Formats: sequence, structure tokens, C-alpha cells
Amino acid sequence: MSMNNKQRWMGGVVLLGGGVLLAALLLKGNDEIGHDKTQTAITHPIPKTEPKTQTAQSTQEGEMVSLQPLAVDVETEKRLLEEQRRSREKAVAEQEARAADFLKMQQEAEAAAARKAAEEYAAINARRLAEQESSDNIPPELAEDDKAKTQRATEEKNKLDEKKKVEQQKADQQKSDTDKKLAEEKRKAEAEKKLAEEKRKAEAEKKAEEDKRKADADKKALEEKRKAEADKKVAEDKRKAEAEKKAAEEKRKTEAEKKSADEKKRKADAEKKAEAEKARDLMENGDKKWMVQVALAANQANADAVVSKLRAKGYKVTTSPTSKGIRIMVGPSKDRDVADAARKKITSDESLNMKSAWVIDWVPLDQR
Repeated sequence: MSMNNKQRWMGGVVLLGGGVLLAALLLKGNDEIGHDKTQTAITHPIPKTEPKTQTAQSTQEGEMVSLQPLAVDVETEKRLLEEQRRSREKAVAEQEARAADFLKMQQEAEAAAARKAAEEYAAINARRLAEQESSDNIPPELAEDDKAKTQRATEEKNKLDEKKKVEQQKADQQKSDTDKKLAEEKRKAEAEKKLAEEKRKAEAEKKAEEDKRKADADKKALEEKRKAEADKKVAEDKRKAEAEKKAAEEKRKTEAEKKSADEKKRKADAEKKAEAEKARDLMENGDKKWMVQVALAANQANADAVVSKLRAKGYKVTTSPTSKGIRIMVGPSKDRDVADAARKKITSDESLNMKSAWVIDWVPLDQR
């Protein structure tokens, strides 16, 4: 094997090794991303009661989306989602950096191999031209060998270019697949974030509605309690007023009954006293029947005042109620003349001021 063939072979080996190494690194990056997803799915298992819309969306996309349930605290859930997003972005950035480094290494190796091949081709052509110029006595079989070598070198160069083109296409395809996968990951992350935000918003609206319902219920309960207390107070005031009214009525009734009883007692005592006085007078005076009527009082108080004056003068006074008032009489006397003398004496007494006294024929009530 000539030196040129060895160099071409080494250049091809370098290109092939770079492509294999780049593919291995890309596969390793995919495995790491898959491992991260598996760890996330294990750490945050998907609840069995996932919405049907999420399952349908995952089926349409061709793969399951590992949706994580919200934490109890919305802030904690947001923080976890932000950490996961940063972790994915970091892994993707590292993978892109590694891919860019290996692409750069591959391009440098390809450029070095192409440069070395170009130098070899230039050296071969220069040597061939020098050989052709230095000797025109080259045997036909040697010229044929050079021609074959040139053709073989051209074929090898074409194969190398074709291989390089295939490797470049493969690298471009892998990069395109990586970009597509990263875009898909980003879209999924955004979908998860949007779904989490919608769920958080729904939870917040539900909580706000629950708080409003609870506030309305508390307000209604407070209003009912206040109304019940007001009704209770009104009923209590009414009961108290009725009790006070009843007590006042009973007190008034008791006082009226007491007053009536006192009046009855006083009246009974007066009647008793009058009857006793009448009996005593009858016992003392026998069948005396002439009386001197000195006045007709409108009420008992006036009658008592006149009686007091007469008795103060030593007269025997008798009262008798009539339909027109209380009749006040002095006597009785057995003889009309005696009664008339008593009348004159009474009317002439200026201190008594009784000018209209007259003599009447008086018969006791029990004898009428």
C-alpha cells in the first residue's frame, strides 16, 4: 500500500470515527433526557383520573405526556414547574453544546483531511508532470500504470467526497432531528405550563366562589341572628309591657277594691253609728216626733260641718239622706212649741248663721 493510499485511508477513518462519536453522544444525550423524564414520572406519578382531553391530546401526538399534578400550594407547584423547565433547558443547552463541539471537531477533521488530500493530489500531479517532463522514454505499461493510478485516485476521491456528503447529510439529519425534538420538548413544556396555569386559575376561581358563598352564608346567618334577636327583644319588651300593664291593672284593681272596701266599711260604720244614735235617742226621748230642720246639705262633708257646729252648741242633731241632699235636724221634741222655741233660738244665733230653720213633723224610718 502506497503512502497516498494510507493517508486517504486514515482520513476516512478519522471522518468515520468522528461521525460514530457524534452519533454516540447524541444517543447518550437522548438517553439522559429519557432518564430525566422517567425520574420525573416516577417522582410525580400521573393520577388515574386524568381528564379525557389530555389522553386524547397525548394519543394524537403519538406519545404520553407526563403531566404532574398540582401541589397543595400553588406557589410550590409554580416553583417545581420552573425548576423542571430550567433543568430541561439546561440539559438541552448542554446537548446542543456537545453537538456543536463535535460538529466543529468533525468539520475540522474533514477540513484537515481534505486539505491533506489536496496537498497529496498536488504533490502527485507535480511529481507526475516532473516525471513526464524529465523523460519521454516511459514505457507504455508504466504510463498505463500512472493512468490507472490517477483513475483510482479519482475514484477514491469521489468515494471519499460521497462518503463525506453522506456523513454531512447524516449529521444535518441528526441535528434536524435534535432541533425538532427540542422544539417538541419545548412545546410540551409550554403545554404543561399552560395546563397547570389553567388548573391553578380554575382552582383560584373555585376558591373565590367558595369564599363568596361562605361570606354570603355568614352574612345571611348573621342577618337571621340579628333579626331573631330583634324579634326576641320586641317580644321581651311586649311581654314586659304586658306584665307591667297587668301589674298596674292588678294594683289599680286592688286599690279600687281596697278603697271600695274602706268606703263600704266607713258607710257601714256610719250606718251603724246612725242606728245606734237613733236607738239611743229613741230610748232617751220616747215617742218625740217634732224636729227642727236647720239645713239641707249637698254632700256629707257639708252635712258633717253643720252637725259639728250644732253639737258644739249642745244641740242633739240627726241627719237623714233624701233624694235632694242630706237633711240636718235638731230634736226631736214632744211638743211643737218646744220645737219652735228651739227653732227661734237657732235662727237668732248669728254664729250658726241658720236663718231658714223650720219645724217639721218627723217620723223615724222604722216607724213609717
